[in-house]
Amino acid sequence: MRIISGTAGRMAIRVPGEVTRPTTDFVRQALFSILGEKVEGARVADLFAGSGALGLEALSRGAASCEFVEQNRKAVGVIRSNLEKTRLSGGLVTASDVHPWAKRSAGGFDLVFADPPYAKSKLDRDHLAELLGKPFAPFLISEEGWWVVEQSADSEPPVSEGLELLERRVYGSSAILLYGRKAGI
Repeated sequence: MRIISGTAGRMAIRVPGEVTRPTTDFVRQALFSILGEKVEGARVADLFAGSGALGLEALSRGAASCEFVEQNRKAVGVIRSNLEKTRLSGGLVTASDVHPWAKRSAGGFDLVFADPPYAKSKLDRDHLAELLGKPFAPFLISEEGWWVVEQSADSEPPVSEGLELLERRVYGSSAILLYGRKAGI
């Protein structure tokens, strides 16, 4: 896996393979084409960060800061190693379960990336639906901010009272969804 573009473009990064399902280069390239100039100067959160590839790509493309939130200790170490290797500034790694972190976060991020483990059956925890359904979810982003989430292309988009689905694009087995705050929130 590598950083696609920006100041750390083409640089290889480590991936904790046994604990993550990283976003492919193709999907990341498509995603950052959609985001365009919105990344430059942005305050970013990378939830369920895994290798940190999404947040690292944002920092490489000019984001002002990125908080990487990951609960797996091995993955946390990989993110720290990737930040050190790429020499990207503005990264903060937080070792925490995303759900309690989100509840206590001050929010106001311009971009919140969320790429949790996919719910493969009805018995699996649906992290996206749970997270986006919380009353604090709209306030994790700034008024013009976006939630940028990845889920299985077979899954229905989560519904949120305070967020509206702006766009959904499918790339193979993955879907990228963009949510913004509903008017008046």
